[in-house]
Amino acid sequence: MLAEAEASGPAIPLARWADRQLEALARDHGLPRLAGATLLGERGAHGDYRIGGRISAGLGGSRLLATKDGGWFALTLIREDDRELLPALFGDADLAIHDNHAIAAAVLQHPCGELVERGRALGLPVAGADETPVSAPIEVLERGSCRARRESRPLVVDLSAIWAGPLVGHLLWQAGMEVVKVESRTRPDLIRRDDPATFDIINQGKASLLVDLTDREDKQRLVALIRRADVVIESARPRALRHLGIDADALVREVPGLVWLSVTGHGARGEAANWVGIGNDCGVAGGLSRALAEVTGEIGYVGDAIADPLTGIVGAREVLGTLREGTAKRIGLSMSAITAMALAEERSFDAALLARELRAWGDATGSSFPAIARREVSAPVSPLGIDTERYLTENVAC
Repeated sequence: MLAEAEASGPAIPLARWADRQLEALARDHGLPRLAGATLLGERGAHGDYRIGGRISAGLGGSRLLATKDGGWFALTLIREDDRELLPALFGDADLAIHDNHAIAAAVLQHPCGELVERGRALGLPVAGADETPVSAPIEVLERGSCRARRESRPLVVDLSAIWAGPLVGHLLWQAGMEVVKVESRTRPDLIRRDDPATFDIINQGKASLLVDLTDREDKQRLVALIRRADVVIESARPRALRHLGIDADALVREVPGLVWLSVTGHGARGEAANWVGIGNDCGVAGGLSRALAEVTGEIGYVGDAIADPLTGIVGAREVLGTLREGTAKRIGLSMSAITAMALAEERSFDAALLARELRAWGDATGSSFPAIARREVSAPVSPLGIDTERYLTENVAC
């Protein structure tokens, strides 16, 4: 597996940190040995991504924009609904919401902190380059009772989408678990459509369920499935879980040994639990763009939505360690704080080498992403919803 990580071009900063975590997963839990550069770089390498400086890699959905007070504001716009909120963000009803130059000019009229606060209140994925994460990277939110180790293959219900949460599920599948991916009939996972190659890699081997989350019976059957599970992965805001009729804390208290992983942008408690965060802007909030600027003199994005794979790796370690303990827990992950944690730990490990990697990354702006061999898809990728009745009907019988 390690040979797959051999790459031309600059190293992705924090890939060595990821490599050490993956080595621990292989050592402690028997996973195949993956390389950090593989998980951080395979999407960019095979999507023909370029190192974009102040524009994120790939489709360029996130931009770093100068603010009135000399700061840098990260604004991610990957949904049309987000663009429709821009007039409220800037207090300008006439803003041309599809004109990037007009948006940059509007950002320049406001201080960074004001835009971050207002953007998060509106539900936009935003960040400031000089903010400090408000939450712990890993937090135990609720505890429940223990259960004896099961002889059967552990069951994972993956309610998450895009990259970080599904990557946790992928790594748990590699550890030998039965993983069930649950998608909404009205809003299937966007990455299935937008990046099918990455979707196939991180969702291979998983069963596929399609649920109508507006239907009372479907929601009841989903909760029944969760009660049979050993692990649940989700990345929903609290209001969305309540809408589904799912009380994560109550389920952890009631189901012995259940491990519940909440993947969030900025934390699972308090006001931060309602903030939206996506990999690129969470990397900015975690300090990576400022670290790049300190070394090179130029602000920019580091890696490809880097907070996602960093969080996926941490999530898998947390779940596997907790399952070994046997105690029910709900664990909250903050993507921005995990990025900050990884950055601090890498600085402590080898600050000089990290600085060289950041400098090389900045110098490569405009170049292609490092070339990394794509991993093979070695297990079937289930057609959307093909396993729905099998899993949900089983629960009715129970």
